[in-house]
Amino acid sequence: MSRGFNDTFIKAARGEKTDHIPVWYMRQAGRSQPEYRALKEKYSLFEITHQPELCAYVTRLPVEQYDVDAAVLYKDIMTPLPAIGVDVEIKSGIGPVISNPIRSLGDVEKLGELSPEEDVPYVLETIKLLTTEQLSVPLIGFSGAPFTIASYMIEGGPSKNYNKTKAFMYTEPKTWFVLADKLGDMIITYVKAQIKAGAKAIQIFDSWVGALNVEDYRTFIKPVMNRIFSSLREENVPLIMFGVGASHLALEWNDLPLDVVGLDWRLPISEARKIGINKTVQGNLDPAILLSSWDVIEERTKKILDMGMEQPGYIFNLGHGVFPQVKPETLKQLTAFIHEYSAGRH
Repeated sequence: MSRGFNDTFIKAARGEKTDHIPVWYMRQAGRSQPEYRALKEKYSLFEITHQPELCAYVTRLPVEQYDVDAAVLYKDIMTPLPAIGVDVEIKSGIGPVISNPIRSLGDVEKLGELSPEEDVPYVLETIKLLTTEQLSVPLIGFSGAPFTIASYMIEGGPSKNYNKTKAFMYTEPKTWFVLADKLGDMIITYVKAQIKAGAKAIQIFDSWVGALNVEDYRTFIKPVMNRIFSSLREENVPLIMFGVGASHLALEWNDLPLDVVGLDWRLPISEARKIGINKTVQGNLDPAILLSSWDVIEERTKKILDMGMEQPGYIFNLGHGVFPQVKPETLKQLTAFIHEYSAGRH
């Protein structure tokens, strides 16, 4: 680590004592920043991520503006999918739309393998630029998880209830496991390439897995998640798990060979620790609170910090991503408050 490098986030992820509570925000790069909105008038998301200089700029902007303790790579969980044969388009106001959804074992068998250096060189180039020249904080790389990626591939786009995905899982379990394993292989390959390029930590987003109950998670998801994290463990970087509306799965995540359990705003940190979460915890201010007055933001943030600081191994974050309507100055003020309030108190 070069002199001047802020590794507070890495220490907290490993459960070590830190001088202050580290903070970063999901979706800190992007929609709430005027500079980003200006770029989006010229370029699509795919166009930005395909230009390393531009993508690096978007990734590092919140670090410079808010003084957060980590950067998160700007890209989409759909980024590696075209390379394995998924016809995906990010449609404005809708999200990822897939024109060749998975319907059978034949569709799954047609999927190819990812070769990151050939298929997503721009992602690796962005990481190298950021980690060798531009950042004084760790860069978090990421990937979607098998259930969330599969849900888009089976539904053909975003879904409210994941009925098609769940029905596919229940009625075609053999095909489901073949698909989960193919996606597991892709995720391991993709993430290892990000780490090799310089990513210092990894977050796996299983955004929609909260749609499953615990028993189904254990049967259909946990085996492949175990395999993914066991393989990534070899790389010796902190590994974070996160999903929305998935508090009932937090203990299942705690079982996996990872370092940090990310919580959305539904499960208080003190409760998570009471039920047996003994790893580093990340979270979990409701992002909607950022649209209220500073008094409310400060009061809610203090509560969360007080719970988080009861023991080492805590990273402040939101319970989901930053909304487009959040003012950049709010995030700047919040970061400064978290740093000041937590310094020397834990």
